[in-house]
This record gives sequence, structure tokens and C-alpha cells, in this order.
Amino acid sequence: MASLPARPDSPAAPADRPHWEWQYLDLMRRIWDSGDERVDRTGVGTRAVFGAELRFDLAGGAMPLLTTKRVYWKTATRELLWFLTGETNIRPLCAQGVEIWTDWPLDRYRRETGEDISRADFSARIVADAEFARRWGDLGPVYGKQWVDWPVYEPAGEGLYRKRGQGVNQVAGVVDSIRRNPGSRRHIIEGWNVAELDAMALPPCHKSYQFHVSGNRLSGLLYQRSCDLGLGFAFNMWSLALLTRMLAQQCDLEPGEAVWMGGDVHLYLNHAPLVEEQLRRTPAGEARLEIQRRPADIFDYRIEDFEVTGYAPQAHIAAPVAV
Repeated sequence: MASLPARPDSPAAPADRPHWEWQYLDLMRRIWDSGDERVDRTGVGTRAVFGAELRFDLAGGAMPLLTTKRVYWKTATRELLWFLTGETNIRPLCAQGVEIWTDWPLDRYRRETGEDISRADFSARIVADAEFARRWGDLGPVYGKQWVDWPVYEPAGEGLYRKRGQGVNQVAGVVDSIRRNPGSRRHIIEGWNVAELDAMALPPCHKSYQFHVSGNRLSGLLYQRSCDLGLGFAFNMWSLALLTRMLAQQCDLEPGEAVWMGGDVHLYLNHAPLVEEQLRRTPAGEARLEIQRRPADIFDYRIEDFEVTGYAPQAHIAAPVAV
């Protein structure tokens, strides 16, 4: 393994308030230097540590966008808004040019049909052909389905049960519980539905969200069972912070902290160029978010409602996604 670049000496923030991104870069270095190396589900191989925590203060509109590489925050935002619709088909995402979920149905299509179609052509067909999208674009009951329509079962006689028509809307429930009982320890959105994991294209990685009110500040915590630190983390951290900001606005509170906790936190072995390049860079600057309006409810936000200023990242670093 090539030796990693030393951590730059030049400070990116006052000594009493180091740039938040050093938490991320130090975790990356620790994993790459001393993480447990093993073969993973994808066959690519990873280095990993078990258990990690990063914290970010959302005061003043600050948002946790990495600066040592470009993060496409609009893509991450479109994904979060898609989750909130409860949709499980990639067609609405593909129609917006968001391809972060396309590889899983594309891989299934190639395996089952033998057609070596390109991702661009597959995505275009998903958008153009509703029946094709219905057959090949659905991911199963992933994230949004569990968030806003967690299935409920009712007795159907002789020890049998059937799904009830309307499931539990956990997101609406959290908004209501924060408003009515801010001191509760049950402001939780859960994605890990054991009964439906096998029907999902990918079981939820960012699986559990919890929210906490202290004074007039709302903080959000995400527990992520599995985290691709090189690629996925940037989106997950942004989405946690954004969802916390949206909930705070809906509940007449100020944003507090975004707290991220990872279980299996890993770097893929084929991400060596990304890791080595990113660790050569020094974080600088801070992105801020302004929400342009207050919608009627948490489900009515649009991409046009969010404006980011002050974000001046270093160049994007490409790396392959392990499916």
C-alpha cells in the first residue's frame, strides 16, 4: 500500500474551532491505515472500523458539505424529497437526471435479460416507458416506503394476518410528536423493517433517525449500519442535516446539531486514488443553506426551496460504486 500523505499543517479555521471536516478526514486516514481488511458482499473488498461518530453544529445556516471534494447537494436533496413521497420506483429520479439508484435495477435487468444495455439507455427507457419502469424500475419497499407507509397487519381469521390498506406515516408522526411532546425520547424514523428486507433492492444503510429538542433547538441523529465513507457519507450527512433543518422549520424550532453515527464504516480497496487525493487536501470555507419558504407541511418542499451559498469546494473526485 502506498504511504498516505501527511496531514497538512496549515489551519483551515481558528485554533479554538477547527474545521469540522477534519473529523471526516481523520476517520478516513484511520480506516485506511489500520482498518480491518476483508472481503465484502460486493466482492471488491474493504478496510473498515466498527463504530464512529461525527458532529456538526447547524447554527447560522451552516451545512456539512465536504470541501475537499465537490458534493452534488442538489442530487442528494432530490433523493431526500423522493424518499418523502414514499415512492420506490426510480422513474421520478431518472426524470430529474438523478442516477444514484439506477445501478441496482440495471444490474438485475442485465442479469435476467442478458441485454448489455448502457445505463444511459436504460434510464432513458425507464423515463419514456411507464410499463418498462413498472417492470424494471422498482426497488422494493426501500427507505421512503418505510418512512411514510410502514405496513400494518390486522387479523384475518384462524391465526392469519393481512396488510391493512394504510400504513404508518413515521415522518408525519415525528412532526406531530415534536410539536406536542418535545421532551419525548421517541422522535424516531426507522427504515429497518425486518419482515421486508428480502424484498428490497438494498436494505437500508442509513437506517435510524432520532430527533432531540433542547430549549428551542432541534438536533438530529442518524445511525448508519453500513457506510461507504468515500462516496456515500457525503450524501448521508447532508440529508441528515437537511431533514433536521426542515423539521425544525415545520416545528418552529432552531436547528441544533447533526450527529452521525456509523456501525461498519469502510473504504473500498478500489478507492485508493480517491482516499490518497482527498487526504492531500485541506478543508476550507463553509456552506450555508437558506430555505426560501415554509411549505404547508414536511411533504411539500421542492428543490427550488433550497439555496446554498458560500460553497467553494475543491475538484470532484470520481470513484466506482460497488453494487
